Amino acid sequence: QVQLVESGGGLVQAGGSLRLSCAASGRTFTVGWFRQAPGKEREFVAGISSAGGYTDYADSVKGRFTISRDNAKSTVYLQMNSLKPEDTAVYLCAAVPSPQWGRNTALYPYWGQGTQVTVSS
Repeated sequence: QVQLVESGGGLVQAGGSLRLSCAASGRTFTVGWFRQAPGKEREFVAGISSAGGYTDYADSVKGRFTISRDNAKSTVYLQMNSLKPEDTAVYLCAAVPSPQWGRNTALYPYWGQGTQVTVSS
């Protein structure tokens, strides 16, 4: 069983930054960040391979968000810069055993509880 715990969400003004953390109990997992806004479907934000050598980003966040991981600390990070009001959502991290890889939410069997990010205009 994989335990995922997100932290780092909060309220920030447009143009600001936040760094989310996902503490994961296993190392050999692909980890993805997803988000879900009220009334909308859950969507892929970014993903990182188990060793950190491969990353993937949704077009809407490319160039603004950076995903990284520190396997010594069993933590995956999402650095979010130049935040926009449309980034407001609950952000969730998810894990799937390596070498599986993808953007589909159905691929990921393990999910955290999520952390709220609110960007004010």
